[in-house]
Amino acid sequence: MTITISQQAFWNLFVKIPNTEKKSASLCSNQSNNWNIFDTIYHFSKELGTGFYGEIELRNGLYLASSEIQLYDDLVVQLPDRPHPLEYNFCISGHQQDNHYSFNSGQNRLWGSGLAPKDRVKSFKTEKIFEISVHMEPEIFCFFMGKEQQKLPQELTHLVRKPHQEYYSCCSNTTPAMQVTLQQICKCPYQGMMKRMYLESKVLELMVLLVEEDLAARQGKHNMCSLKSDDVERIHYAKEILLNNLDNPPSLMELSRQVGLNDCTLKRGFRLVFGTTVFGYLHHHRLEQARKLLVAGETSISQAARSVGFVNRSYFATAFRKKFGINPKEFLLANSRSSMEIHELIG
Repeated sequence: MTITISQQAFWNLFVKIPNTEKKSASLCSNQSNNWNIFDTIYHFSKELGTGFYGEIELRNGLYLASSEIQLYDDLVVQLPDRPHPLEYNFCISGHQQDNHYSFNSGQNRLWGSGLAPKDRVKSFKTEKIFEISVHMEPEIFCFFMGKEQQKLPQELTHLVRKPHQEYYSCCSNTTPAMQVTLQQICKCPYQGMMKRMYLESKVLELMVLLVEEDLAARQGKHNMCSLKSDDVERIHYAKEILLNNLDNPPSLMELSRQVGLNDCTLKRGFRLVFGTTVFGYLHHHRLEQARKLLVAGETSISQAARSVGFVNRSYFATAFRKKFGINPKEFLLANSRSSMEIHELIG
């Protein structure tokens, strides 16, 4: 079953938690006791799921927020045309999709300021959705750049657009450096004013890392012209070979020979076309396929791992948890429909 609601109705589902209840045991979750970094915390609707939303204003126009929700049913939120600040969002666990992207754990999204067009965001009940996001007014971004909006460097102007211009957006993988900063935010060791200073430094650090990645990706798109059209076709063919041989993929040299490219061109071209390495792409796809097999509930963890090419179950479990924020056993338990199914699939 899928429930569809408006953006306003979605936000109305959250109920503010009184200060006297903020330290109660009911706040225990993936974030443990770290909800205390937020000024305001909300309960999610008990009719549609469980979870919380927290927000802290670091300075006027700069907000850090986090949400952790487990849905009872798939949920579609319909978004209207709306003014939009700069925003970046990190998916720690869960799976969502909108009209442009499929957004999974281990990925992030970056939006510039401007006009956000109508959209629909679908969140899935199969996994707990845990996200960390930052909202930044364009004036704050320009302030930290030390420039007036109209004088931003040309390579950054796409991030600050006029209110009537459609905003810029992109989706990419969260790097190890970003993951470290996210962990530091969740485990903020300070309180009071020092907490705000610390958290502000970390959200700005994330902004630097994201903008650096975005500029590199945009430069890569420009560099696509350095690839011949025939090379691009061969690189797509290489991708198909990988996907058809998940359990026994060819080596890089073998793959290069099969598609008629030298290994250097294949490695460079694969990153330009798909934004990742050859075997980074394969690894990501294997885990996605394993997740889908476990959601279907018709296979065991070991069978799912072997079917996508993981020989070592322990390594599979580590990789699965790193990508989706939950180990395969917990994921299977959360998605199984009955205790009998759980017993059969885990055994």
